[in-house]
Amino acid sequence: MSSISINDPRHAANGKEFMGHPAGLYILFLVELWERFSYYGMRALLTLFLAAPLLDINPGFGWDKSSTYAFYGWYTMLVYLASIPGGILADKFIGQKKAVMIGGLLLCAGHLILAVNAPWAFFLGIALIVLGVGGLKANISTMVGGLYKQGDDRRDKGFYLFYIGINVGGFLGPLLAGWMAYKYGWHWGFGLAGIGMILGQIVFMWGQKFLVGVGDVPIKSSKENHQEGDASLGELFSNLLKSKVQLMITLALSLVSVFMAYSYASGIETHAFAALGIFLSLVIGLMMMIYRDVDAIEKDRFVVLLLSFLIVIVFWGAFEQAGGLMNLYAKTNTNRMIDWLNFEVPAAWFQSINSFFIITLGTSIAAFWVWWKNRGNEYSSIYKMAIGVIIMGLGFSFMAIASVEFTNNGSSAMIWLVLAYLFHTIGELCASPVALSFITKVAPIKYVSIMMGVYFAATGLGNKVAGLVGEFSVKAGELEIFIGLIVFTAVFGGLVLLLLKPLKRLTHGAEDAQLEA
Repeated sequence: MSSISINDPRHAANGKEFMGHPAGLYILFLVELWERFSYYGMRALLTLFLAAPLLDINPGFGWDKSSTYAFYGWYTMLVYLASIPGGILADKFIGQKKAVMIGGLLLCAGHLILAVNAPWAFFLGIALIVLGVGGLKANISTMVGGLYKQGDDRRDKGFYLFYIGINVGGFLGPLLAGWMAYKYGWHWGFGLAGIGMILGQIVFMWGQKFLVGVGDVPIKSSKENHQEGDASLGELFSNLLKSKVQLMITLALSLVSVFMAYSYASGIETHAFAALGIFLSLVIGLMMMIYRDVDAIEKDRFVVLLLSFLIVIVFWGAFEQAGGLMNLYAKTNTNRMIDWLNFEVPAAWFQSINSFFIITLGTSIAAFWVWWKNRGNEYSSIYKMAIGVIIMGLGFSFMAIASVEFTNNGSSAMIWLVLAYLFHTIGELCASPVALSFITKVAPIKYVSIMMGVYFAATGLGNKVAGLVGEFSVKAGELEIFIGLIVFTAVFGGLVLLLLKPLKRLTHGAEDAQLEA
């Protein structure tokens, strides 16, 4: 969500290169690899640990499934929401490099504290991880872009290599941390994730000499600021306070949200839902201010942009069942024994499948879309996002089969989980890579940075929706939820496809111009 311009003259490689790219790329590659190793390693254990019985051989917190899914939803949502203040802090005050440094230190502390077998350590560690990811995740990608000068055609390849680092970490983390937790206990697994983050932090601190002039606080002239027209949140809040209609709508939505939270939620979640409602009300108020501030063409594009955020929420609301509902399903309902090896596959290992398929299928999916475009077929971002939602949703058909098999036999085969993750990954490769790019194409120039922040908020909200769906499955039943997700994603994606032509008209050729360029 960073608003720092890659045209800043300090955003250039320091001259040292390795294998055709700035040497700093490989520093950031390794940092992100180990950060994702720690994040996904811990994430793979989270719901399993929370739901593990107190008196088990490998005891956890003994929470029921509803509480476990609720916590998972709040945690994964806050991780993404923390990226917004993390990006603002870097942009306006300390720069990306210091934000990544601080975020990394917080992550090291958080993961290592999780290794302590005590309730206070768990919640403190989770809080530090949320803050750490907020400082690191939002800013390290911006630093990758800052390694290349404007017009350098190596930038896209650099980001591709960086993306590989993300998924190598996402693949190894659940495997190694999951094995450690399975063999020696949950907190040993959490500790191994922490060691991974320490390795990443050491690499980042050692590699500072390769990142000179990258990720520093930008110094922009007033002329440059005027040209970029980059609006701040402060300006929007100031305008919101001056606009009586928008302010009254925002306050009304906030009051309704608080009333609903205290009427229908319970326990500590009451306050959490009230705070979330106020936050979303403010976002809606800011969106109304932006809509009022832009011209007619940008208003049309803004409508399409808001729909893309809805697609993001729906996509991640279904996709993120991976770490919650599907993770516990692997633990409790799946026959994980490989008889000829006399080996039981740890449930956490299934969390590596997504990254494995991304690494092995990413190039093929990208090549398919190029072939598809060259045959004169529809190629727009909205189209690919809708197709991605539908394909991802179809993956739950294998989970429905697994549920029927479990009902009949008392367990289900591992292959159904593998096939579900395969379809989820194909859907992700269709939808996720184009989402951020689409925002830069259609967002009002003055508000691109803020729209990036809203994208992170939409992703976080999708994660919270995933937790709510998991909670609902406790009452509705897993089979019913899986079938519901298949139907909903198919209908939703189909409606987007039906509206594709009018939606493309509303973009006024913004994406076509990018494609031709």
